[in-house]
Amino acid sequence: MDILLAQIQADLRSNDALRQSGALLQALQQSAAGRDISVIAKSAVEEIVLSPASAVSKKLAFDLIRNTRLTADLWEVVCAGIRNDLSFHDPDVTAAAVSILAALPSHRLGILISDCSKEISSCFDSVSQNLRFATTETLGSVLARDDLVTLCENNFNLLDKVSYWWKRIGQNMLDSADAVSKVAFESVGRLFQEYESKKMSRLAGDKLVDSENSVAIRSYWVSSMVEFVWRKRNALMSRSLIIPVESFRATVHPLVYAVKAVASGSLEMIEKFYMSSRMAKIEKNVSSNAERLVGVSDVVSHLAPFLNSSLDPALIFEVGVNMLYLADVPGGKPEWASASIIAILTLWDRQEFSSARESIVRAVVTNIHLLDLSMQVSLFKRLLLMVRNLRAESDRMHALACICRTALCVDLFAKESVRRGQKPLPGTDVISLFEEARIKDDLNIVSSKSLFREELVAMLVESCFQLSLPLPELKSSGMESRVIGALAYGTGYGALNWTEPALEVVEVCKPCVKWDCEGRTYAIDCYLKLLVRLCHIYDTRGGVKRVKDGASQDQILNETRLQNLQRELVKALPEVNSPRVCARLIWSIAEHVNLEGLDPLLADDPDDPLNIIVSSIHKVLFNPDLSAATTNSLQDVQAVLLCAQRLGSRHARAGQLLTKELEDYRNDNAADSVNKHQTRLILQRIKYVQNHPESKWAGFSEASGDYPFSHHKLTVQFYDASAAQDRKLEGLVHKAILELWRPNPSELTLLLTKRNDSALLKVPPNAVTLTGSSDPCYIEAYHLTDSNDGRITLHLKVLNMTEIELSRVDIKVGLSGPLVYMDGSLQAVRQLRSLASQEPVWCSVTLAVSSFERCALWVQVMYYPYFGAGDPDDYDDEDYVNIMRHNGTLNQDAGDPVILRCQPYKIPLTELLLPHKISPVEYFRLWPSLPAIIEYTGAYTYEGSGSTATAAQQYGASPFLSGLKSLSSKPFHKVCSHIIRTVAGFQTFLSETAMLCCKDLVRRLLRHDDIWFQ
Repeated sequence: MDILLAQIQADLRSNDALRQSGALLQALQQSAAGRDISVIAKSAVEEIVLSPASAVSKKLAFDLIRNTRLTADLWEVVCAGIRNDLSFHDPDVTAAAVSILAALPSHRLGILISDCSKEISSCFDSVSQNLRFATTETLGSVLARDDLVTLCENNFNLLDKVSYWWKRIGQNMLDSADAVSKVAFESVGRLFQEYESKKMSRLAGDKLVDSENSVAIRSYWVSSMVEFVWRKRNALMSRSLIIPVESFRATVHPLVYAVKAVASGSLEMIEKFYMSSRMAKIEKNVSSNAERLVGVSDVVSHLAPFLNSSLDPALIFEVGVNMLYLADVPGGKPEWASASIIAILTLWDRQEFSSARESIVRAVVTNIHLLDLSMQVSLFKRLLLMVRNLRAESDRMHALACICRTALCVDLFAKESVRRGQKPLPGTDVISLFEEARIKDDLNIVSSKSLFREELVAMLVESCFQLSLPLPELKSSGMESRVIGALAYGTGYGALNWTEPALEVVEVCKPCVKWDCEGRTYAIDCYLKLLVRLCHIYDTRGGVKRVKDGASQDQILNETRLQNLQRELVKALPEVNSPRVCARLIWSIAEHVNLEGLDPLLADDPDDPLNIIVSSIHKVLFNPDLSAATTNSLQDVQAVLLCAQRLGSRHARAGQLLTKELEDYRNDNAADSVNKHQTRLILQRIKYVQNHPESKWAGFSEASGDYPFSHHKLTVQFYDASAAQDRKLEGLVHKAILELWRPNPSELTLLLTKRNDSALLKVPPNAVTLTGSSDPCYIEAYHLTDSNDGRITLHLKVLNMTEIELSRVDIKVGLSGPLVYMDGSLQAVRQLRSLASQEPVWCSVTLAVSSFERCALWVQVMYYPYFGAGDPDDYDDEDYVNIMRHNGTLNQDAGDPVILRCQPYKIPLTELLLPHKISPVEYFRLWPSLPAIIEYTGAYTYEGSGSTATAAQQYGASPFLSGLKSLSSKPFHKVCSHIIRTVAGFQTFLSETAMLCCKDLVRRLLRHDDIWFQ
């Protein structure tokens, strides 16, 4: 191995381009094999990058640099070589130098671009297609980075140059060379996509930044590019038609985004960011609404032929998705959406696109509301089967949420249209939409290995509950505004109009009570919860209301349907497989059934509802399920005993029947002492009510509409695999529902709507001084933390306090604790050159946190007072001096450095914690499963009372507690309703101190129950 490395180094030192290329290829092979080639990389930098060489050797050397780690000194040599190559006479060498800009570290890239901006600008005017391609490709990926944007904030000359470069990239979309035109389209599309999707908070290449001015600068670039594409749209469409068809995909998104931004009015919102800044205003032409609609129609006509004539599935999908994006603009036509959706659905059976079926379904179900009502109905059943066949859980749940919302939307919209005098459209009710044969078979079969039917029932029910809540307010137009508008149109007729599709949902999902789900109950619990809610709203206890009582025809019809459904569920009680589900179904029916409406002549009929309920209660009491898969069967017995008390108190015949059953149960060996005492108390209440009919209140109360059961179990006390599956399904359903019905607005949207009031505009933290007052270099530091990704960036401000210029200052950052560098290097060194007196210089380093432990950063400053003090006369060989002067490495004798050690910069533990949104009930349920070894007692004083009580820190408490400043001002019920968990892969594994401190909070909280439940 040593012989091979020595041979490669010898070839690199030769002046033979062929030998150098072969040596570099061998080095790349060794790097791909996982061998250490740092010695070869150093030789490549010194012999190839810094010296004149062929374009092939330069490209191979840069590839080698990308595959290895370089020291700070070698990076300085690389930058010197790039400066030389940018003005080289061979355009291929210059193209290689431009292409490596994207691989430079962020702390070196900005300086290099500032120094070489003139040479970079001249590359756009080169006659070489290869150089124009490399310049457009590299700058298109580099200029959108936040480290460049941050540099532009403080350097307006550079901002003008970068803005000019973006203008030239836009003009290159019309370049005569197909390769240059394609890469220019890709660069503009990347600019648009990153602006829409990226976090506005502080991710800058490989560091976190604290300034939000980058949003305004990027908005300026996006706005100017949108204006350019809008003005040149006809020329750009013509250019895209003569580009090779395999490159046509790159031209679609830039055109569509720019045209929609103008047509929908979002361009005006983007312009608000930079209007108040010092940036130059963009000259723009005000377009009328007619011109905007014509522009959108022209782009649609330009894209539509590719939906049917193209043989490339990826191109069909790209065009279809972007046409759906355009169909949502004001004045958009349903025909645009229908053509796109039909073309996308044809890809389902294409073998080469089979791995992207999730993307097909997601694109269609997300945009199905753009179709007219009849088209939605005709596609619904096919889409439902497609969703059923999806493999990825997250995609299936999101698609299922869209399908369920579409069903409710279609049902509400159609019924409201009929109320307003329009012709009814068949098949728009929820029952008809879900009557596909395979779906009905899934719902009606008792035992099934598929979980899809449980997901469908849970999603339908949760969608109904979301429909019962106030709809979100959307100020801007968009895809969601159409859905919200349709739902508001359907529910605006009455406050309880959401109950009409909910009634059909409980009828569709009725077979779920007979399922054998191997212990899982989440879907059934959701169904019964909705049933109880509807029974409470329509007050089924009191029977069907009459017209003379003020009831409308719709109300009478709905109450009749609901009571018929209750009777059908009563008849299904003997077919219920699980005593647990049977007990919960008895509760749901017995609380709301109309006992006064029962026919007294059928008292001895076994099909009488009351007789069926009593026999089912007998079955639960005397035949409890004691299998290993069922836990806490005591809950089932307690539930039916409470049902017996309320039923016997409400109805005389029910009291007589239940008295006999309870007497038998009290004398049976199946009852333990607790249940026997409870049975005796229930019998006394039933007998008291029978003897005092006017005192029925003693035995029962009004129905509250609550469903007191849950699939949750204490995981420590009762381990149950079915409970874990229920929790997983619940999490997936709730996540999909919230993402669809109550999505969190993007950070860009929040900035557009709230502007200065947005919480995203963070105040920079206070800096900490790391040096003493007499030190020659003043170091000031602050850090930013991203707890979601487990990243910390340390920002350093270096100030030369002497009266002379320091030629070289090295900043080294050491680590203690679970910290690693984000770039994977073993050390962090920042070399600062030419530090003038009293002029601050900034540098930064980003780290990842691997575990929840104490950590600190140790900064060391090394400055060289004699750096570059050597004289050319010290060298004997004049040729050697000339070579060194040409390479820019003359007078590099650093001498002995002066080392300045700063005080450690400690990271507070609290900044590594991320609170978890959880209710107090779920918190207590999960709390016993968290580890704890010993107990810790903290000292608190209570300020205030009730839900406003806070825990103020007393003097002399634990150092850890003194760091919890954010907790001391929050109400106790908010502090203890969170599970403290960490990020970056160590979720709920807590440090002992943090865990015990939190446990102490809960223990003290239990002594103040009034705080929790107010």
